[in-house]
Amino acid sequence: MSGLLLATIAIGTAAAIVAWRERPEPGAVPLVALLVGQCWWSIFLVFDLEATSLAAKVLWANVRWIGVVVIPVAWVLFSLEYTGRDRYVQPQYVVLLSLVPLVTVALALVDSPLLYADSRLVYEHGVPLLSRTPGPWFWVITVYTYLLGVLGTIPLLELIRTNSLPFRGQSAALLVGIFAPWVSNALFLAGLIPVSGLDPTPIAFSISGLACLGALTRFQLFGTSPSPNPRARRLLFERMPDGAVVTDGHGNVVDINGTAADILGTSAEDALGNPLRAVVPDDSLALTEDSVPAQRPFRSAHSERLYDVTVTPITDVRDRTIGHVVTFHDISEHVRQQQRHEVLNRVFRHNIRTETNVISSYAELLAGEESRDAADEITGSAARIEDLANQAREIIEIFEQGRQSIEPVSLESLLDDGIESVRKEYPAARIDCEPVPEEIAVAGVLDPVFENLVENGIEHNPDPNPLVHVEIETDGDWVRVRVVDHGPGIDADERLTLERGTETPLEHGSGLGLWLVKWGTEIAGGTVTFESNEPTGSIVTVEVPVLSRSDSPRDESAAPST
Repeated sequence: MSGLLLATIAIGTAAAIVAWRERPEPGAVPLVALLVGQCWWSIFLVFDLEATSLAAKVLWANVRWIGVVVIPVAWVLFSLEYTGRDRYVQPQYVVLLSLVPLVTVALALVDSPLLYADSRLVYEHGVPLLSRTPGPWFWVITVYTYLLGVLGTIPLLELIRTNSLPFRGQSAALLVGIFAPWVSNALFLAGLIPVSGLDPTPIAFSISGLACLGALTRFQLFGTSPSPNPRARRLLFERMPDGAVVTDGHGNVVDINGTAADILGTSAEDALGNPLRAVVPDDSLALTEDSVPAQRPFRSAHSERLYDVTVTPITDVRDRTIGHVVTFHDISEHVRQQQRHEVLNRVFRHNIRTETNVISSYAELLAGEESRDAADEITGSAARIEDLANQAREIIEIFEQGRQSIEPVSLESLLDDGIESVRKEYPAARIDCEPVPEEIAVAGVLDPVFENLVENGIEHNPDPNPLVHVEIETDGDWVRVRVVDHGPGIDADERLTLERGTETPLEHGSGLGLWLVKWGTEIAGGTVTFESNEPTGSIVTVEVPVLSRSDSPRDESAAPST
């Protein structure tokens, strides 16, 4: 028996030394205290077993209580620090946790009958063992010990369900280490141990020591720690640029960040615990029992800014609404930008067209036999200005569609409409298009993209009968539309500018057409690539996701890399 206990002490000491080296990692010091408490219990049990008189055994058993009461307190403190709940590991809380253990140690050192009503020697196979009758305080400290054990276990059980393999391994090892002595002690208290007066709990500490060593070495207990997570979540909530309010199932404010407090013209002290209706008296933030997020505009009376408010229900495991998260996203600048777009759209649609018509009319009036070429050049320039304005207007409309919902549209109808429009403008052109499966739908924002690609392939080809070929390829989730022409091709510098995504004063594109193609494709969640078509011409490939009729818009980040 003493040999097993000495092995337990050696294992626990080794684990304590390893944990001590990890200071000041969160949880390291409490874990050391826990392991030292286990070793203390085991050491004085050895003294107890080696003693032969009743007085000596009682002495060592009473001193043993110092290690016994340290273990549950250290376990709770370790669990709180390790899982990032260290705001509860404050001196005042530690003192409160330690009150019952301190009283227990005091009663043990004076051998009070409140802790043990009677002590006597019993002999098993000629070996004297100490048998004691518990007093009322013994059951108080027993219940308290198991209560702290449960409280310390709950945070670690949460980590068992995480996706992080190290956290699961660490928690599992620690729980094995704490459950082993629990079970053995529970069996002893229930009288299920065949040897009277022999508590096998210290022997189970060998399992605890091995489990802690495994957590420290194999699963890097303090090398990969979850302790920053709760604080990071709180920090994110407090410093997020959007305002956020959390309410309970009765509509009372249970949390609010500083941004939301400023938006609502209140403070956390005034808002917490009060109904949201008391903070915002009107119905602009009325909560509903719907299980889906609701969006609505909200204008702050304190900042005069406009916000897009999202009310998201919080549900429990039974899908019952137990609260709401109300977030405020500032859209003031976006609304101003939208107003600017509307002004630009009006200018491009009306003013520039009117001015170019005036220029063309004056050019015709001033044209004579000698100046006919100059007049044609002026008229041509005016037409190009109007085309540029039309392309800019189309880009604005594409951006507006991207801001709103992108409706799935049949790819076949998009290509047919675009090709038909180009054929009307260039009747001598030849445009071949491969058959398109009817079930393929893509974002409707691609309508001007395909039309511009086909038109570019015709417009810049000096051949009197220019040819453009449209190829279709799909793999089910993505569709690739290749527009192949035989014109002069796209300049290498212009291709580089498009790939870079921005222009400089010295490196820029020749117009807006290809930018319209690039931006429209990206808004549709796809990518566009430009290649040379030997011996002449270019190949432009638009790759976009296939949408069903009920699909929502896809973010451009979902596009495959090319």
